Amino acid sequence: MVLSCGEALIDMLPRTTTLGEPAFSPYAGGAVFNTAIALGRLGAPSAFFSGISTDMLGQILTETLEASKVDTQFCARSSRPTTVAFVKLVDGQATYAFYDENTAGRMLSLDQLPTLPADLGALFFGGISLVNDPAASTYEALQAREAPSRVTMIDPNIRPGFIAGQEAEYRARIERMIARADIVKLSDEDLHWLEGAGDVVTLARGIVAKGPKVVCSTEGADGARAITVGTERSVPSQKVTVVDTVGAGDTFNAGVLCALHEAGVLTKAGLTSLSDAVLDAALTLGARAAAVTVSRAGANPPWRHEL
Repeated sequence: MVLSCGEALIDMLPRTTTLGEPAFSPYAGGAVFNTAIALGRLGAPSAFFSGISTDMLGQILTETLEASKVDTQFCARSSRPTTVAFVKLVDGQATYAFYDENTAGRMLSLDQLPTLPADLGALFFGGISLVNDPAASTYEALQAREAPSRVTMIDPNIRPGFIAGQEAEYRARIERMIARADIVKLSDEDLHWLEGAGDVVTLARGIVAKGPKVVCSTEGADGARAITVGTERSVPSQKVTVVDTVGAGDTFNAGVLCALHEAGVLTKAGLTSLSDAVLDAALTLGARAAAVTVSRAGANPPWRHEL
């Protein structure tokens, strides 16, 4: 089983009522939430850990997870409110107003960390849940606790606008978590934000040297690649008509994890000697799944039969 650990929130998207009045409609979202959903739809054993409210919006989150075959038993329930993001679209570009103070997700604490069963083999971390305390420190503590014995993957999914005023602390946390992780996924933009200017492959090899077994780099229309100590593999992007890119990276992560699980190598030992064929299969499933997501509006990952 793969446990996705991170944010779940409600995006309030602008809509128009039948009377022509402006309105907002609630949609379940969050980068790590999307990865858990995508894993479940692809057929991998998927579970989710986050602070989830018992309010009506928290119920939407829980029901959405369960509808995609995601196990919610590890979620930390509380009566605190659900994080909400109101979205404003101007010329197709989205801006956000976040309401996150004292929410169930933001206030996740160490005493809410779950006890994990032996058959849970991998944990995934990332997203804006790694920015603000106490939740960010709680997720890091969970990774530190589990990394010696279970596979951990991180996709920071860096959003510089959310990091204002705490960049040094955030960079230090991401560096520590990358060093502990077995798998790291970075977009080319994330890679440059962390490591500066330079060739993507060279920068990714620098990340591998810090400890991870494999680094996946997504490069938009140029496809995706996987880099280990001994090899580099790449796949082209899938040709589709792009509606929007919301959830593309999150879905790619799920495809990689699902393929590694199906190959029987999503273990500490298995990741030490990944074959080219296994890496190619992981990149391909990630790219194929992400291509479906970008071909339709919003974060709507595909079910396996849609590939």
